[in-house]
Amino acid sequence: MAEFGALIFPTEYAMQPIPLAKAIEERGLDSIFFPEHTHIPTSRRTPYPAGGDLPKEYSHTYDPFVALTACAAVTERIKLGTGICLVVERDVLTLAKEIASLDRLSGGRFILGIGAGWNAEEMENHGIDYDTRWKVVREKILALKELWTKDEAEFHGEFVDFDPVWCNPKPVQAGGPPIWMGATSKWSFDRIAEYCDGWLPIAGLDTGLLPEVEKALINRDRKLSDITLAMFGVPPDEALIEAKLADGFSHLIFGLPPEGEDTVLPLLDQYAAIAEKMR
Repeated sequence: MAEFGALIFPTEYAMQPIPLAKAIEERGLDSIFFPEHTHIPTSRRTPYPAGGDLPKEYSHTYDPFVALTACAAVTERIKLGTGICLVVERDVLTLAKEIASLDRLSGGRFILGIGAGWNAEEMENHGIDYDTRWKVVREKILALKELWTKDEAEFHGEFVDFDPVWCNPKPVQAGGPPIWMGATSKWSFDRIAEYCDGWLPIAGLDTGLLPEVEKALINRDRKLSDITLAMFGVPPDEALIEAKLADGFSHLIFGLPPEGEDTVLPLLDQYAAIAEKMR
């Protein structure tokens, strides 16, 4: 059965995570997703990918793991995801612990949506070279898998290097939470095939790319059915949703503006009605 969720930039001026998570679960939707930026440099050397001025919410987001843990505490069913986590900007040992903790405290409901990000200045403040960001992502994801599955984990790469460690608790979900790639460049497909469990493109940026994902999976002896096809930023367009479901997408995530309850709750009602009709 298809699943439907909602994504919002969680800010201090938007509908707060706890009441939002409750509202999503009460309406029968299936997930809540939060993006992240640790900060936004005042330098605008890197242009906003969507064009124009960078929206205010990018520099006002709560930490997604803190916000999602708050959501986990007041819900029982909905999945809790990052859309996306900027893996390059996080210490891998701390990240492994954060994710395992959230997965355990939520009863195994966490989804790790990942990416490398687009803001070069933001990465530089974390000591990351923009040109090597995807190599860093790869090593950190492979290291996470070791930390989640091995009693004594170690990893020795170019960017991540540690001798045997104990890192507990382990996630509830066997092997760790599912990892969904939130990227659509021509280099993304092999990355999905190598170390991901799903693809999480932005609606509209996926056009014509599904065959490329499938080809990359086949090259690594995997099948399209081995991964989850998800999508965020989905508009309330029933014809588009029907088409994406027919293509094999099974987890569609509607976008919410970072606004108050008067704006957000009517949208959730609309999305819940569409979800009920499309299931």
